[in-house]
Amino acid sequence: QVQLVESGGGLVQAGGSLRLSCAASGNIFSLNSMGWYRQGTGKERELVAATTRGGSTTYTRSVKGRFTISRDNAKNTVYLQMNSLKPEDTAVYYCNADVEGWNYWGKGTLVTVSS
Repeated sequence: QVQLVESGGGLVQAGGSLRLSCAASGNIFSLNSMGWYRQGTGKERELVAATTRGGSTTYTRSVKGRFTISRDNAKNTVYLQMNSLKPEDTAVYYCNADVEGWNYWGKGTLVTVSS
């Protein structure tokens, strides 16, 4: 079993910054891709950013240039630095990890951006 625990969400004014963290623990032998998804009220869950074990990254268009994903393989942790936040970034952010082909999700952390 693998557990993903997110932290770092909260309330911030538009233009502000937040840093999300997600630590993976449990039966981890090969942690492949890790990423962040988000789901706003009344919206579908969408990919925000993802990174492979080798460091390749991908971002959804709306966050390019504002968000940065990174990971510490030694700590099995992935981060999401979010700058220049906008009200439309308000959502529950979920950590996702691929462990040996199995997909795992965290419980989510709420990010609220006020205008």
